[in-house]
Amino acid sequence: MTDTLPDQAQVVIIGGGVVGCSLAYHLVKIGWTDVVLLERKTLTCGTTWHAAGLVGQLRATQNLTRLAQYTTDLYAGLEAQTGQATGFRQHGSLSIASDPERFEELRRGASMAGCFGLEVQVITPLEARDLYPIMEVEDLVGAVFLPKDGQTSPIDTTQALAKGARQGGARIFEQTRVRAIETGGRRVTAVVTDRGRIECEYAVNCAGMWGREIGHMCGVNVPLHASEHFYVVTEPIANLPQNLPVLREPSACNYFKEDAGKMLIGMFEPIAKPWGMDGIPEDFEFETLPEDVPHIEEYLGYAIQRLPLLEQAGIQLFFNGPESFTPDDRYQLGLAPELDNFFVAAGFNSIGIQSAGGAGKVLADWIAHGHPPMDLWDVDIRRMMPFQGNRTYLRDRTVEVLGLLYAMHWPFRQPDSARGVRTSPLHQCLRERGACFGETAGWERANWFAPPGVEARYQYSYGKQNWFEYSALEHRAVREGVGYFDMTSFGKFLLQGVDAEKVLNRVSANNIAVAPGRVVYTQWLNDRGGIEADLTITRLTETSFLIVTAGASQVRDYHWLRGSILSSEHAFLTDVTSAWAVISVMGPESRTLLQALTSADLSNEAFSFGNSCEIEMGYALVRATRISYVGELGWELYIPTEFTLGVFNVLVEAGEQFGLQPAGMHALNSLRIEKAYRHWGHDITEEDTPLDAGLEFAVDYDKIGGFRGREALLKVRELPRRRRLLQFRLSDPKPLLYHEEPIWRDGQLVGRTTSGMYGHTLGGSIALGYVVSEDAVNSAYVEAGVWEIEIAGERVPAFVSLKPMYDPHSTRMKI
Repeated sequence: MTDTLPDQAQVVIIGGGVVGCSLAYHLVKIGWTDVVLLERKTLTCGTTWHAAGLVGQLRATQNLTRLAQYTTDLYAGLEAQTGQATGFRQHGSLSIASDPERFEELRRGASMAGCFGLEVQVITPLEARDLYPIMEVEDLVGAVFLPKDGQTSPIDTTQALAKGARQGGARIFEQTRVRAIETGGRRVTAVVTDRGRIECEYAVNCAGMWGREIGHMCGVNVPLHASEHFYVVTEPIANLPQNLPVLREPSACNYFKEDAGKMLIGMFEPIAKPWGMDGIPEDFEFETLPEDVPHIEEYLGYAIQRLPLLEQAGIQLFFNGPESFTPDDRYQLGLAPELDNFFVAAGFNSIGIQSAGGAGKVLADWIAHGHPPMDLWDVDIRRMMPFQGNRTYLRDRTVEVLGLLYAMHWPFRQPDSARGVRTSPLHQCLRERGACFGETAGWERANWFAPPGVEARYQYSYGKQNWFEYSALEHRAVREGVGYFDMTSFGKFLLQGVDAEKVLNRVSANNIAVAPGRVVYTQWLNDRGGIEADLTITRLTETSFLIVTAGASQVRDYHWLRGSILSSEHAFLTDVTSAWAVISVMGPESRTLLQALTSADLSNEAFSFGNSCEIEMGYALVRATRISYVGELGWELYIPTEFTLGVFNVLVEAGEQFGLQPAGMHALNSLRIEKAYRHWGHDITEEDTPLDAGLEFAVDYDKIGGFRGREALLKVRELPRRRRLLQFRLSDPKPLLYHEEPIWRDGQLVGRTTSGMYGHTLGGSIALGYVVSEDAVNSAYVEAGVWEIEIAGERVPAFVSLKPMYDPHSTRMKI
């Protein structure tokens, strides 16, 4: 094959690690042969070459687990396909727990694995020792074994993928550095290298720890930062058992891999060492970083306690190499929102080997078909906020995120580093009232409120955490009296212009052609009928609309709408998130309280549900929108940022006589799940249609001009619903539900939960979850079954309903 760089290519892949080679391999597998891969030095020379080569399958969510399963299957047959040895061995993995909390985490993960079809075994310490005879088990509580997990040679596996790509027609150029990326009209037009310029239809950033730098060449935000990662390799150990499973002891921050008579011991320490803040050296290739034995000495001590034979083993290698990490410990995949033909697959957080096969496959499908083949929101690069590309923020967050891989994955766990990035005007006021803040998309949001004399700090557990009763009081205040939430983190957009209604009606499933001052709840659908966004649209005037969405979806939804505006249409989109604070005042007493603060008539006759208008409050003009995400009477108050404190002060002062209570996001979650309100990203995704999700009431099939996704819905509308989102409540009030718990009907696994919380009004843990059946999932199906939800291996009886268990006819919020 010629070594001459071509002038053009259909796809240019930047980066020759395992991910870039996997993408090239999968593109040629689907028939795209005009593929060029550029590697700055030598294949695998950045991070891939020094990876530990662990191939695990169980991830945090269903679709990420599906990708990891695919990767395992791919590696198992890759040598036979390509003729290139990979070193893949499938001897399983063993995760051990030395305390009950860690064992519950492992058992909950094992239950979740059952939803995904993974073979998994919860075993005793003695059974774990049978699998790993050199291990000390006296202090263990239990373990989980996944027989189909494995390990592979990172370099050999990457070379096999590269060979398969070349066999399919892809061209790979090493020693070729990208110097610039040319763009025009929201598209990449060419990639410029030190060996020439290549025009292309698509470009893909698979540059690993150089990903942020490559993104900046074309104005794309790729937030990641390199960190030092340590492991040691022993000298050969006499009589070391062969074919041991990979061993993980997350509580000790260690993993162990037997290889060729030696032991590799790796660490994910809680306080990591960011690297490369000032850039990565130009000549970096197969390089290591300086040893730092004191930094890992504590974890080596734990390793010797677990495997006593290590005390007599010599250390052949103290290894330190850089790997890239993202702010939330999830990799970044997909179409960059800033451009229409630039894709990203980078920031793999030390799981690149076990993720590369699946990531390469779905990204190839995404490029070829124009949309992802499954819901990939967990890793979609559109979840990243612009500020997260800030280098100082990335450095400070990276100190923590490496260790989070093996930290306890507590429910509601919040990051400790790089906090206080985005704060509402009410932040200090809420802090003074006892707010304990969590983080979403960089926003500091009050999750719960501590009473006077109690420290506003989490004490994590899988049971009822220290804030449980405080959040219950907030929940009841909203149900029985009145409470307020700071919802400033909402994403807010203005669409203006004579064609604004036309654009929104084409994008939205519901009818947006309403009178000014009306609010419409709607979904934005893709061409398959899947839900891309779940939001409200308020018509302000004949030619202007306010779109309000979740804070985490701000970037995604903004670019979905922006990309839906035709060049011929007179419509202008502006992100006004920072312009307005939002106070949500909810509860049976909300009308009485707010009426005391304004001359506007808030009666049901004058201000019915779904209306919005400007009212006077304090010294400000406030947009009051009557809507609810908790199932109670209430209003959302949209306040210009500079007037927010003044409005808040008069609200709180007047609220004293009504028992007005601050409420946090945990109470909001329990309230909305009691009312069976959906949450995009958990209960509804781009794989779920409004029919599946029980949201067909928000679809107007007959509106003039139709809407995107209509034809897909019409094709399945008349068919029996064999997949439905249902609501569940445990009969036992003690166990807690979170998400991804298996759902059983008559002893058969039929689904999984998508979100869960404790329902303080309903008196038990509640959840939403999808059920799949060969029969129609209707009232008869629900009522005829015996239902259970599995928690950490134990099945708990549950009540099930198609309708909301709380106020099924929504009378309370419409009075």
